[in-house]
Amino acid sequence: MRNQTVRCKYDVFLNFQSEDTGKNFTDHLYAALDRKGVKVFKGDNEFEREIPISNRIEDSRISIVVFSKSYASNIQCLDELVTIVKCKNTMGQIVIPVFYGVEPYEPRHQEGVFKEAFSGHEESFEENIEKVQMWRKSLKEVSDLSGFHLKDGYEAEFIEGVVKEISSKLSSSTSTSASTSTSASNLINLKRLVTASATAVITCLENLVMQEAHANTIRVVGPITQYLTPFFFFKIFF
Repeated sequence: MRNQTVRCKYDVFLNFQSEDTGKNFTDHLYAALDRKGVKVFKGDNEFEREIPISNRIEDSRISIVVFSKSYASNIQCLDELVTIVKCKNTMGQIVIPVFYGVEPYEPRHQEGVFKEAFSGHEESFEENIEKVQMWRKSLKEVSDLSGFHLKDGYEAEFIEGVVKEISSKLSSSTSTSASTSTSASNLINLKRLVTASATAVITCLENLVMQEAHANTIRVVGPITQYLTPFFFFKIFF
């Protein structure tokens, strides 16, 4: 699995049905994340869509999937979802589902409005049913993940909870990446130190042997390392 945090341009990618939540919930979530300094790709203007959306997803550390009533009717949402699942499974991307106006079992088992939407897709894509099956599989995989379900609570408090969770995951991801980088750097420095020390010791012993050989007119034959055995022998594996 590749380390997905190395190449990220965005902290969060928002996957949502614009007609359902683009001007209310998702827009409010975007604003709340932006105030926290989180770099979010919302993708609801032409300029942001110039680069293929799959690249935007791959360049994000976290994907938030907002399941709403018309979500499964939108082919673009479903195509993005397939890419999100691919990034989750191959790059370790964090995926967080949000159930807005729907029950978790609906996308999970394609019930209710999701069942109606997929009935239409199966008719429209009768000759490419594999595509519909991939949508179904991706929908279940993401809706099975731990996420957030807005029931009868206040939307502002709900969004605050989502932002808090995202901030925590981003901080944890950054700390892990920094720790890994520091460990690798320390290992490289240790290797250089041991190599330099070993070289210095061998050079010193070579000089001593050569001086002794010269003083006693001894003819030294073979590599100098054969004379070092009585002194020490060590191996370090990296």
